Amino acid sequence: MAQDTHAAHPPYLAHHFVSTSQQASAAKMGMWLFLGQEILFFSGLFLAYSAYRYLYPQTFLHAHEYLNVPMGAFNTFVLITSSLTMALAVRAAQLSQKRALIVNLILTIAFACVFLVVKYFEYSHKFHAGLLPGKYFTAGGIDGVPHIFFGLYFVMTGLHGIHVLAGIIVLVWILLRSMKGEFGHRYYTPVENVGLYWHLVDLIWIFLFPLLYLVK
Repeated sequence: MAQDTHAAHPPYLAHHFVSTSQQASAAKMGMWLFLGQEILFFSGLFLAYSAYRYLYPQTFLHAHEYLNVPMGAFNTFVLITSSLTMALAVRAAQLSQKRALIVNLILTIAFACVFLVVKYFEYSHKFHAGLLPGKYFTAGGIDGVPHIFFGLYFVMTGLHGIHVLAGIIVLVWILLRSMKGEFGHRYYTPVENVGLYWHLVDLIWIFLFPLLYLVK
């Protein structure tokens, strides 16, 4: 009897859940808990930035001028646009629009790759100019402790970049499952949860860009 009941479940419903709504609620709660610890994690970095900026305001004011604002602004536009395509992908999954889901996931992945390519060129310039953390800082022209500013810059943007890379990996996983037709109006929880993760990645960058590139 138990086997018959389990066999009657749709393929996307895990056997330890009694309904898809229960499964979706559990998955969403798990994702929000994960996002909560991610916010706490980055909050520590933002506090560290605030403390050092308070201690060395002139150094931070001068050092941030060595960051490429047009590139940072372009990446902000890229990530915000990717957030839009991700939201459209989630909506397409809810409406069982397979083609729109696939197209928007591909666009989101493409925007994420563009972000990393731009970041690569930014990092390359910093390496070439010696604008590096700690003892590796060899550039001149900035008084005070610029190596601390660039240490924070690389830690904060580097960790964010790792999150973008992780997002690309899970987006590809969702894309492959979408191409198999696994998502529709009856089951789209993985698409929705990946969308929440991607919006957080965008949100963190929206704070990082003005903090590192623009704040006077």
